[in-house]
Amino acid sequence: MIGIIMFFCALFMLLFGYPVAFTFGAVSVIFGMIAGIMSVGLDAGLMEGLQAGRLMFAFMPHRIFAIMNNTILMAIPLFIFMGIVLQKTKLAEKLLESMGFLFGEVRGGLAISTVLVGALLAASTGVVGASVVAMGVISLPVMIKYNYNNKLSTGTICAAGTLGQIIPPSIVLIILGDVFQVPVGDLFKAAVWPGVYLVGAYVIYIVIISFLNPKSAPPVRIEDSHGTKKQQVFKAIKAIVPPLVLIILVLGSIFGGVATPTESAAVGGVGAVILSILYREFSFKLIFDSSLETVKITAMVFGILVGATAFSMVFTYTGGDMIVEEFMLGLPGEKWGFLILSMISIMVLGFFIDFIEISYIIVPILVPISEAIGINPIWFAILIAMNLQTSFLTPPFGFSLFYLKGVAPPQVKTTEIYRGVLPFIAIQAVILIILAVYPEIFGISQGF
Repeated sequence: MIGIIMFFCALFMLLFGYPVAFTFGAVSVIFGMIAGIMSVGLDAGLMEGLQAGRLMFAFMPHRIFAIMNNTILMAIPLFIFMGIVLQKTKLAEKLLESMGFLFGEVRGGLAISTVLVGALLAASTGVVGASVVAMGVISLPVMIKYNYNNKLSTGTICAAGTLGQIIPPSIVLIILGDVFQVPVGDLFKAAVWPGVYLVGAYVIYIVIISFLNPKSAPPVRIEDSHGTKKQQVFKAIKAIVPPLVLIILVLGSIFGGVATPTESAAVGGVGAVILSILYREFSFKLIFDSSLETVKITAMVFGILVGATAFSMVFTYTGGDMIVEEFMLGLPGEKWGFLILSMISIMVLGFFIDFIEISYIIVPILVPISEAIGINPIWFAILIAMNLQTSFLTPPFGFSLFYLKGVAPPQVKTTEIYRGVLPFIAIQAVILIILAVYPEIFGISQGF
């Protein structure tokens, strides 16, 4: 039971706001030593017990070295760099301006354009925080100006900004590919249609709401003083085509088998720099600042990974994985019982902790069990990725909610943001259920 106690102790400490990587590392060392003492017995003496616990960590350098040599994980900093460079080239501003012009005169058009821009940003940058903040700064004031309902406006921005969690190239999918030991390219292919269906569901919801309650999303005429309508259409195409070409180059090279995800991530990084030159935003300061932010984010991810590696090692050594496996295999409904409890557990944990912690702590516990009962790993990984997306939206600690509140005008209340995301969380839950029951609709083979 030491491993189970350690698990809940780590979650308890995270709720108090302790740094994730150091929390997992410290808890692992403390409980590893306790496990060592108990393994030799109290009669053998404290020093012998501590020595047994120390021997458990003798293989830790080898595990860290294996992480350093993992070519799959090399794609993470490259895709992060690509996203930050595109963020600094003001790609979001250009896309929102163009989409707003194209769809603004349609009822609910501003909200629809926000979802479509969110999808394009997800496929080109994948940086959730940057997407939410950019759309919150640019799109939210415009929707408020044209009397859009605050709940619909904020919910749309938060939901659109989190599409980067499921639409490839997604950092979540790269992490899950490493955890499940499946090709990341296969996960990218499998995630395309769930992402498309989710975007479609968001648009359908906005259209329905705007027709049932016309005052919530009225049609507007976007005034523009930069030329005729024909010139503006050309300007919109000019803003949309370059990121689309980059997306095709990155994902197309993976799907076509021309390049690995790591190689395509390098192509994406170079392509982002080329786009910054075309948009006349390039500077050596941009490259330096983007590289610095990339190092910071990557260090956070890999710091958590090292702490999680120590945690999973102690958890396995103390037999915690066996207890969880016996419990899961004993559930009524067998495979469906395991699947339902897994999805509920991940969704509940998403209320309180980040997707990285869930991916490196919870998922490795579930993977061996899913293999034992014969669940398709690609299907299970996509279900988890779709589920993890809700962790950015679910109150009270959804990161997208805080990102948006930080840049929202004073008249937008936190409660309106919370209430605004609820329909989109429900849409995600519906898509998740359909994906679980009818995976063939999304082009994924039956799970079991």
